[in-house]
Amino acid sequence: MNLVFIGYRGTGKTAVSEEVARLLGRERVGMDAVLVERFGKSIPEFVAENGWDAFRDAEAALAAELGARDHLVIDCGGGVIVRNTNVEALRANGRVVWLTASVETIARRIQGDTQRPSLTGAKSFIEEIEEVLSVRRPLYSKACDHSIDTDTLPIHEVVQAVLAWWQSETPLV
Repeated sequence: MNLVFIGYRGTGKTAVSEEVARLLGRERVGMDAVLVERFGKSIPEFVAENGWDAFRDAEAALAAELGARDHLVIDCGGGVIVRNTNVEALRANGRVVWLTASVETIARRIQGDTQRPSLTGAKSFIEEIEEVLSVRRPLYSKACDHSIDTDTLPIHEVVQAVLAWWQSETPLV
C-alpha cells in the first residue's frame, strides 16, 4: 500500500512526505522531480516548449507507473487530480492524504517559487491561487481519504498527524 500526498503547491507535501518516508523506512517519490529528471528541463521550460497537455500526459503515465508499485510515499504535483485517471491509478494501491492551507499561507510559502509556470496566465499571484483552488478543492476532496490543514501546524505536527492516521488505517503495513 502506498501513501500518497496531494494538495496545492505550498501546502507542505514535499517536506511532510520526506519526513514520513524516512520514519516509515519507505522510498519517497516526488512526481514533479521525476518528471523534471525525465524531461531534462524544468517544468516551466517543458510546458513552454510542449504545452500543458503534454505535461499532463507525462504526469498521467507516471501516476499509472507509481500506482502499480508498492510501499511508496508519493508526493504528487498539485494538478495531478485534474485527470480522474491519475486519481484512480494512485488510489488503486494507495491511501491519499490531502494537505490544505489558506490562500494567504500558500501565497506566503510559494512567493519565490520559479519552478512552476502560471496556471491561469495574466491573473495576479493571489487571484491565480484563488481561481485554481476554487476549481481544485472539490477534486482534492473527492480524491482523498484524509485531509490535514497545514496552516498553523509546524511540519513535525503534520507528520505526526499523518502517521497517526496512517497507522490507524493500515495497522499491518
